[in-house]
Amino acid sequence: MAGTKLLFKLNQLEGFDCPGCAWPDPLDRRATFEFCENGAKAVADEATLKRVTAEFFATHSIGQLKTKSDRWLNEQGRLVTPMLLKQGASHYEPISWQQGLDLVAQQLSNLASPHQAAFYTSGRTSNEAAFLYQLFIRQFGTNNLPDCSNMCHESSGVGLGETIGVGKGTVSLEDLEHSEAIFIFGQNPGSNHPRMLGSLQAAKRQGAKIVAINPLDETGLKRFKNPQEVSGVIGQGTALRDLYLPIKINGDVAFLKGLCRELIERHAAGQAVLDMHFIEQYCHGFSEFKQDILATSWADIEQHSGLSRVQITQAADIACGSKKTICCWAMGMTQHKNAVANIQLMTNFLMLQGNLGKPGAGVCPVRGHSNVQGDRTMGIWEKPNPDFLDKLEQHYGFSAPRGDGYDAVECAHAMQQGKLKVFFALGGNFYRAMPDHQAIEQGLANCELSVQISTKLNRSHLYTAKTALIFPTLGRTEVDTQASGIQTVTVENSMGVVQTSHGKIPPANDSIKSEIAIIAELAAKVLPHSKTDWLALRDNYSLIRDGIAQVVPGFENFNQRIAQLGEFVLPNAVRDKRQFNTATAKANFVVHGINDTSLPFGRLMMMTIRSHDQFNTTIYTDNDRYRGIHGSRQVLFINAQDIAGLGFKAGELVDIHSHWPNEAEQVRKVQGFTLVEYAIPQGNAAAYYPETNDLIPLSSVAQKSNTPAYKSVVISLHNTQKSN
Repeated sequence: MAGTKLLFKLNQLEGFDCPGCAWPDPLDRRATFEFCENGAKAVADEATLKRVTAEFFATHSIGQLKTKSDRWLNEQGRLVTPMLLKQGASHYEPISWQQGLDLVAQQLSNLASPHQAAFYTSGRTSNEAAFLYQLFIRQFGTNNLPDCSNMCHESSGVGLGETIGVGKGTVSLEDLEHSEAIFIFGQNPGSNHPRMLGSLQAAKRQGAKIVAINPLDETGLKRFKNPQEVSGVIGQGTALRDLYLPIKINGDVAFLKGLCRELIERHAAGQAVLDMHFIEQYCHGFSEFKQDILATSWADIEQHSGLSRVQITQAADIACGSKKTICCWAMGMTQHKNAVANIQLMTNFLMLQGNLGKPGAGVCPVRGHSNVQGDRTMGIWEKPNPDFLDKLEQHYGFSAPRGDGYDAVECAHAMQQGKLKVFFALGGNFYRAMPDHQAIEQGLANCELSVQISTKLNRSHLYTAKTALIFPTLGRTEVDTQASGIQTVTVENSMGVVQTSHGKIPPANDSIKSEIAIIAELAAKVLPHSKTDWLALRDNYSLIRDGIAQVVPGFENFNQRIAQLGEFVLPNAVRDKRQFNTATAKANFVVHGINDTSLPFGRLMMMTIRSHDQFNTTIYTDNDRYRGIHGSRQVLFINAQDIAGLGFKAGELVDIHSHWPNEAEQVRKVQGFTLVEYAIPQGNAAAYYPETNDLIPLSSVAQKSNTPAYKSVVISLHNTQKSN
């Protein structure tokens, strides 16, 4: 009953923000049940009554825990006691908060340079904690601020920043629901952002056309049975997509060039397809872009997209019939070597018809972590904006470091090279989320100290530096009480809305500290001469928001606005003013070549995916019901013709080997995967993340964004018995 009552507070103005995805809540009109199945799983997972105590660690060695699955580790419950793993020890042992914080402070203070430490951030961190964290780190003297954005939507930020001058989406929930056409690229909202389906349903009822572009024919985009409607419970629900395009993995550039060619050629033939007023007034580089598009052959477009000209023409028909078009996307676009090109061509497609800076139109990158976008707004970035640093210095009275720090991949390389001595993680599961676990393990082992601030047990607590600490912290669902009373925090969703979050249940243990308390108390020890009163900020989070209001644009009168409204919309230059803050002061058309998707016989292109019962590296069950999988995550989705052509049978166990141009001598492999016949383009395959992360070297990253290319993995299959 208590759990049911808690769900009534989920995503409500006076409740707490879902610790799951970053899909926005409707402004001023919350439903009674403003949550999805996955949100309910996330809340139940965090509010569990199970506890991981000092006694648990006394009876479970690190070696024993390493043999357990990710799911088993998570199911043990909430961390409640600070724990220390001494160098060479087999078990964690309890340590007091005072001793633990003193140990971290001593290690940081003894470094030869602040740049010998890196400070990771998970997207679950609140705005207030993120701002305080980066303030501490920059006063300490480094910009080594890798975060989970580096692994997911970094390509979106880079691509959009260069093209339109805003690294975020430009649409609102209302825009989406009143769009006339919605193109959804590389995304599975049914499992990863289920509440998005309600918005798509509203758009369909307004007459919108929906195009799904994805190698996998995901169930969630076929039809939506809204659980908040009678017809959704006992009826047929709402048909969503109007067109499904089974694109090859990483065939998006080819498809987008074909789509743009269709629009340009139709305009040249006399149809008023392009918005020439928008192009001439607001855009740069159209002539070169047009020339490149028309020079791209249909043979290349069809070969590398895996789509026929007829299919691309069908998509163009929908685009031409719309005056308000939105493009949505997720990891299927951002985790390729040419991911930035994907984002820029998608944006250029919208620009051709003037679909930026007007109602019902724009770009919509759909984020995963609930505050991953807010963390970046708060300054969690290894490449900080100089204007941000200027304001930070002016308000807090210190000299901020100006050089770029390490992103996630650079951090891993630096650990391997012995350049980092301390790795500090504010949430997350860095070891498991990154590619190439062997390299991450070796890098962490080179460090003197690793620190994890966590709510639940995960594999990053097992693969550590020479000395390791675990600091347990409050979850989003829990009441946060400090000296000035019960505290409120805020988050920013995928559409740039800042909203409050109020914990509703007692903490898992009376000794657990909030993220802000841990950061503030550590900062007070490390920076005794700082002008910042860290403990005052710990005692009253409104003081942190006062600082944010002075430093971060759009947060003026922060405390007053959330007290009055509970939420507010951040300004967006593209959406609000059709202002493009790029190097040309215009929206930029960008020329990109087509990525070659052809492979020799015996090789497949594999992408990693999430299951329905998974949130990032957190595994709730071993099932994936929308894809028909039950009881196992060791599966490989593959086309029936490929199974037969490679001499295998569905259900057979195989080992998966990956192949990389610069690793001719090294074999990367994962073992014991069951072949599952699935509707996926021939020559393509898919398997779950993070089980197949070891197939990916740290060197396989997206150009410019440095995001690991989790979705472009060349593989071959080998009989398990023969390869062993």
